[in-house]
Amino acid sequence: MKRNPVVGLAAALAIALALPVAAQQPPKLRLNMASTFPGGMVLIGDSAKNKLPAKIARASGGEIELRFNEPGALVPAAQAMDAVSQGSVDVAWAGAGWYSGKDTAFNMFSTVPFGPGIGEYMAWMYHGGGLAMAREMFAKYNLHNVPCLIIPPEASGWFRKEIRSVADLKGLKMRFFGLGARVMEKLGVATQQLPPGEIYQALQLGTIDATEFSLPAIDQRLGFFQVAKYYYFPGWHQQATLFDLYFNKAKWDAYPDRYRAIVELACGDLMREAIAEGEAGQWKAMKEMQEKNGVQIKRWPPEIIAAYEKAWNEVVAEESARNPSFKRVYDSYAQFRRGYAVWRDHGYLK
Repeated sequence: MKRNPVVGLAAALAIALALPVAAQQPPKLRLNMASTFPGGMVLIGDSAKNKLPAKIARASGGEIELRFNEPGALVPAAQAMDAVSQGSVDVAWAGAGWYSGKDTAFNMFSTVPFGPGIGEYMAWMYHGGGLAMAREMFAKYNLHNVPCLIIPPEASGWFRKEIRSVADLKGLKMRFFGLGARVMEKLGVATQQLPPGEIYQALQLGTIDATEFSLPAIDQRLGFFQVAKYYYFPGWHQQATLFDLYFNKAKWDAYPDRYRAIVELACGDLMREAIAEGEAGQWKAMKEMQEKNGVQIKRWPPEIIAAYEKAWNEVVAEESARNPSFKRVYDSYAQFRRGYAVWRDHGYLK
């Protein structure tokens, strides 16, 4: 029996024409994401705007589209997580510390003063109960968090004048994040948590005298060196910092398991990439600001670090007495660190 070449050609043509149409089908899941950080920000913003959506689209074969929205485009940055909780926004890109107005214990899942580096922090989160407690707490607000980015130690802050003693801190007005702000307040600093887009202007206008924000490569882009020349290290308040994707929990639970897995795997890959990029990119920024912009890179003297740590221990005691939720999370964290110290003290060079 002979095959009709015309029929065969027509069938092949039909298949060829059908393929682009199928490839152009709209995604099965569109997610509008409200970001707390601008998309142009090195690492933190770029990861959310470009890298993560690309990873999710690739892994899902285009079935999931994550749409990045600049802070304020959907809701004000500080309201992003509440909007997700209420269901008016699909996803938020933020850190747990931005939700500390609900419960100060949320700070513990973002960064901890005098806390661990990346490896130890992730160990507690994934194998010491941290993530389980975070999800239990977020579930009360109809949120589900997916850890998606972690960065190395931040700088300690930009100051207009050299800080030679603890007394020089008293009376300063400073932008500061999270639990570290409580430490600074104990040393006489008036703190406020400004979103990234407002920091430079506040520093330039004198609304604040000093600021901390993030890694040198990020701070460099924000131009703080144009106003303040004294740049202090180490970032005792943020030795490692976590960022999450936040989903409405009811919606997250209803997504196909394959979609949830794609998001989790994409976030895991992004964390690996961010660790490498974060570690690789800081020395160049520091050298450029030092050599081209006259920035004076300083390291806190031991007596000031000791004062910060003493104040931090006071904050822990006060907050543990005030907030049972904070005490529960901090006790878990502290117990894990005591055990981990056996490995840290013997396994690593000092």
